[in-house]
Amino acid sequence: MTWLPRLPPRLPLGTLPTPLVDAPRLRAELGCGPLRIKRDDLAGFGIAGNKTRPLEYLLGDAQAHGMDVLVTGGGPDSNFVAAAAMAARVAGIACELVVWGGASLGPTPNLALAAAAGARLVPLGDDRRERVDVVVAERAAELRAAGRRPLAVPRGGSTPVGAAGFARAAAELLDQCVRLDGAFPATVVLPLGSGGSTAGLLVGLAAAGADTTVLAVSVSRPPEEITPRCWTSRAPAPRPSAPRRRGRTASRWSITADPASGARRPPTGTPRRRSCAPRDCCSTTPTAPRRSPSPSRACGRGPITTSPSSSGTPAASRPP
Repeated sequence: MTWLPRLPPRLPLGTLPTPLVDAPRLRAELGCGPLRIKRDDLAGFGIAGNKTRPLEYLLGDAQAHGMDVLVTGGGPDSNFVAAAAMAARVAGIACELVVWGGASLGPTPNLALAAAAGARLVPLGDDRRERVDVVVAERAAELRAAGRRPLAVPRGGSTPVGAAGFARAAAELLDQCVRLDGAFPATVVLPLGSGGSTAGLLVGLAAAGADTTVLAVSVSRPPEEITPRCWTSRAPAPRPSAPRRRGRTASRWSITADPASGARRPPTGTPRRRSCAPRDCCSTTPTAPRRSPSPSRACGRGPITTSPSSSGTPAASRPP
């Protein structure tokens, strides 16, 4: 890939690159320019969807450093929980999953898949999902004290190493757009959960020197809460494999709330970075259940790319 930055060790899991497909009827309905959808729901690793990308680097890093157990967590219906268990099985390491909910979790399909992959389920005992990451760290410390070599991963796999998967996705998408259009897209709209997809995407675009507008729609947290998490989840600064082109600047980005998710908008008067001027793009996200494709409304100049949601997904850029 032309714009692929130097990244951590990777364990190939998915069928990549995923397709970038036209949405002609949506484009006609919106009356906008070229509009495409990056189909990371077709990543090809079980039900992982776009979570295939961080798991490739998290497990590759675990193998490279001799880790013998993956400790992570989530909810009883989390696709990431099941995908992490399957990825650990492929990597040949054990897996422990901290799952929020009561003492009796019940046989949800994703927990059944995780158990079938050999994962040990650790019930949190209550519904305070914010405790999951704390208990994951505590369980990893217990295993370390017992002589194991655990890798502790927060919900969603949103760490600098996990975000590397979306830095690779940015390079993948840029290549596809240049082949299709001879240029980078004007705007990218994607759903935002735990922050790793947006963080890695911004790093990958910056490595390519792309002047990009990125609009992330928060589906679970208020924008003022998730914004710092995006910065702390960023992958280590990559070294571009291609020279930066003159005239390109860092990506422009902003985070807004999805009205359907219950995530609060910042109070009136709270400063927020804008992704672009109104003449460049206007975006909203229609009401849709979580984990289902959610193409975003957009209109403006140049190609626009959206991502189906499995929790979040890749990216794009604007021509100079």
